[in-house]
Amino acid sequence: MKISVAGFVILIICFISFFFSISCSAGDNLNATQSLKDGDTIVSAEGSFEMGFFTPGKSKKRYVGIWYKKIANGTVVWVANRDIPLNDSSGVLKFSEGDLVLVNSTNNIIWSSRLSRSATNPVARLLDTGNLVVVDVNDDDPENFLWQSFDYPGNAFLAGMKAGIDLRTGLKRDLTSWKSSDDPSVGEYSNRLHPGGVPQILLWKGSVLRFRSGPWNGLRFSGMPNLKPNQIYTFEFVFNDTEIYYKYELINSSVVTRMELTPDGALQRYIWVDRTQEWNLYLGASMDDCDRYALCGAHGSCNINNSPACGCLKGFVPKFPEEWVAADWSNGCVRKVSLDCREGEDFLKYSGIKLPDTRQSWYNKTMNLEECKRVCLKNCSCTAYANMVIRGGGSGCILWFNDLIDIRQYNENGQDIYIRLAASEIAAYRSSKGKERVRKIIIPVLSFAIVLLGLFLIFVILKRRKKFRRKGAVVLNREQEVPEERETDDLELPLFDFATLTDATGYFSMSNMLGQGGFGSVYKGTLNDGQEIAVKRLSETSRQGIDEFKNEVSCIVKLQHRNLVKLLGCCIHAEERLLIYEYMPNKSLNFFIFDQNRSRLLDWPKRFNIINGIARGILYLHQDSRLRIIHRDLKASNILLDYDMNPKISDFGLARIFGGDETAANTKKVVGTYGYMSPEYAIDGLFSVKSDVFSFGVLVLEMVSGKRNRGFTHSDHKLNLLGHAWRLFNEERFIELIDESVKDSCNIAEVLRSVHVGLLCVQQSPEDRPSMSTVVLMLSSDIALPQPKKPGFYAERSLIGGDSSTGKQDTSSTNEVTVTLLEAR
Repeated sequence: MKISVAGFVILIICFISFFFSISCSAGDNLNATQSLKDGDTIVSAEGSFEMGFFTPGKSKKRYVGIWYKKIANGTVVWVANRDIPLNDSSGVLKFSEGDLVLVNSTNNIIWSSRLSRSATNPVARLLDTGNLVVVDVNDDDPENFLWQSFDYPGNAFLAGMKAGIDLRTGLKRDLTSWKSSDDPSVGEYSNRLHPGGVPQILLWKGSVLRFRSGPWNGLRFSGMPNLKPNQIYTFEFVFNDTEIYYKYELINSSVVTRMELTPDGALQRYIWVDRTQEWNLYLGASMDDCDRYALCGAHGSCNINNSPACGCLKGFVPKFPEEWVAADWSNGCVRKVSLDCREGEDFLKYSGIKLPDTRQSWYNKTMNLEECKRVCLKNCSCTAYANMVIRGGGSGCILWFNDLIDIRQYNENGQDIYIRLAASEIAAYRSSKGKERVRKIIIPVLSFAIVLLGLFLIFVILKRRKKFRRKGAVVLNREQEVPEERETDDLELPLFDFATLTDATGYFSMSNMLGQGGFGSVYKGTLNDGQEIAVKRLSETSRQGIDEFKNEVSCIVKLQHRNLVKLLGCCIHAEERLLIYEYMPNKSLNFFIFDQNRSRLLDWPKRFNIINGIARGILYLHQDSRLRIIHRDLKASNILLDYDMNPKISDFGLARIFGGDETAANTKKVVGTYGYMSPEYAIDGLFSVKSDVFSFGVLVLEMVSGKRNRGFTHSDHKLNLLGHAWRLFNEERFIELIDESVKDSCNIAEVLRSVHVGLLCVQQSPEDRPSMSTVVLMLSSDIALPQPKKPGFYAERSLIGGDSSTGKQDTSSTNEVTVTLLEAR
C-alpha cells in the first residue's frame, strides 16, 4: 500500500501529538496515564502559575517546583523534593499505584504525595492560587481534596493558604526557610503556630525563639500593630475546636503578593510592581530591636523610642542592676515587694502594649473584664489579666500565672493589661496618682498668680539661700558637739536613720538575727517599702573601730560587680555604727558546704559556678576596679549566696586599698582567719594580691571536698586539707577528695582542673602562685597547667581548735585570728 506524502505528514503529526499527550499535560492537569519529565511543565488555567523542573541560583541540582508564570524572574513558591534533589535531568513526576510520586533515573521514589485516601482515577491539578491539588476526577470540591501542596508549605505563604494546625488530624502547616537562594532545603528558620495557652505564631532559629506575634486580639496579632485593613488583601484568624490558623485573601486578583520567610530569618510581605519588574517590600513581621524575643527579660518592657529601650514595669526593679546598666537586660526585673495574697492587692493598668508570652496562659472566651479580674484576684498565683478580644468594647479573658515575658510598648494599636502588685505598692501608686491629679488642678490655677508674683518669689528665694548658708555655718561650728556628723561627712553613701533600722529589724530582735561574729551581729530587716536588707550592727566591744568602719564603707561603696555584695548605706548614731547591705536569702557558703544535709543542695554545677564567680569577683578587686583592693579575709563565711546561688564577696572591714602600681605591703597587725591566711602573711605580716590568691585556693579545695582546711583530720596522717589534697593529687587519687554529696553530679574534668588550680593557688611561695586573671583563664579554658609545688603549711602538725576570734600585735600564732563571722546578709 502506498502512502502519499500528505498522509505521511499527517501520520507523523498524530504520532507526535499522541506522544506528547502521554509525556506532558497540555493544560493544568496531570492524570494517571501521563507523566511530567524534565523540560515539560503544566500551567494553571489562567496562566498565573507554572510547575515543572528547575535549578535554583548557582546550584546544579534539579527540583520539582511551582513558580509565578507571568513574572519575569519566575519566583519559586513551592518545592516538592527540597531535601532530596535530583543530580541530573532524568527525573519524572507521575502517578504510581494511585499516588503522585517523583522518581529518579533508577526509578527510585525520592518524593511522594502520600494521599490521605485512595482514588480510582486521581488527577493532579495546578490551581491559579498556586496550589497543586490531587483530586478524584470530576470532583473539585476543596473539602474532598486527596492532597494539596498548601498543606505542606515551604518558605512562601500565599493567598488562601492556612498557616496553623488542624486539630482533627494533627497536620501542622509551618513555614520553613531555604538554606540559601541556591539551596531550597529546610533552613535554620521556621514560623510555627503554637497552640498552647492562647495561640500565637512564633519565629524560631533552630531551637531559639526569635520573634513572637503575640495572641490574636480580634483585630490583629498583639505584637504586629502594622497589620491593618488595607485595599490589597483581607486577613482572618480562626480559632475553634477543630482548627487554628491564620490566612489572607486577595481583594484584587490582579495584585501579586506573597509572604516569604527568608534564609536570614526575615518574615516579609512583598508586592510585585510591573513598572519596575521588581518585588517591593510591603510589610515586615519584625521591625526593630524591640521585636527580639524577651530582649528585656521577665517583667521588662521595651520601648524603641526610649534610650535605653528596656525598662522595668512599675513595681519592678532590675534583678541585677550592674548588668542592667551595662545594657544586659536578659535577666529582667523582679518585684520591689513580693506578692503574699493579702487583702489590698490589686492590679495596675498598662496601656498600649504587646501582651506578654501566652504559651502558659489560661483563657475563657465568654468572660467580661470584671469577671476576669475577680477570677485572677482569687488565685494567688495569677499575676496579670487582659481581654482576649479588644473590638466592640472588649470580651474574653486571658490570665497569666508565671513571669511576664516579651512585653513592648507601642505608640498606637497596643492594648491594655492589668498586672498584679502588692498592697503596699498599690497604696503608694494611688497616693502618687492622687497627688498628680491635685497637681494638675493647682498648677493652671496658680500659674497666673506665679507670673504676677515672680519678682517677689525671687526675692524670697534669695533670702532663703542666705539663711541656709548661715545655718550651714552653724552646723560646721558645732562639729565638736556632733561627732557622728564628722564621721559620716566623707563616706559618700546614703545615710539611714537609726529609728528606721530599729523598726525594720524589730528592734534588733533575736528572731531576726542572721549571724554573730567578732565585730558584732547581723540582722534581717524589712523597710517600709518592702525591701529586704541585712543590717550589720557593730558591737560596743568590737575591735572594728571607726577606721575599720570607714574602711569597709569607702572600699565597697566604690565597687560595682555582680560577684560583690552591694552596700546600700550606713548609720552612725551616738555609739552605734551600722552598715546596711542587700539581703542574701541563701546565707553564706559555709552554711551549705560544711553541713552534711545542706551540702546536697549544692551540686557540682552550682559549686563550679560559685568557684568561677568568686574568681571573677577577686579579679575585679585586684585588677578591673578603679581601685586595687586586697580583701585579706576571704573565707567561706564571707561568700554570700543570692536567690540563684550566685556568689557575692562580702565583709571589706579588713581590706586594703592600693594605689598606682602598688601590689604588696607589710603590717604589724596581722588580721584575718587562720586556715585561709597565706604563710608570708601569718608569719611575717607580708600581704599582697597573692595573699588573696592563697585564700581563694583554700576555698576551692574546701568546695571540692566539703571539708574545712582548719581542723581537718585524716586517719593516715596529720596534714591539713591542703597537704591531703596535694598528696592525693600527686598519687592520682584526687577522686577520693570529692565530697560524697556531689559525686553523682560532678564533671570529673572540671573537678580535676579545679583541684589543680586550687593547689597552684596555695603554693608556699607567692611568686609561684598565679594571678587571678590567670586563674580565671585556667578555670574557663583547657590550657595546659603547670605541676603544683608543695603547698603552704604542709608540715604535719598537732591538731588545734576551730575558728576563734582574737587580735594580735606584732606576732601571730596558729590559734589566733581576727575575724568577722557572718552567716548571711
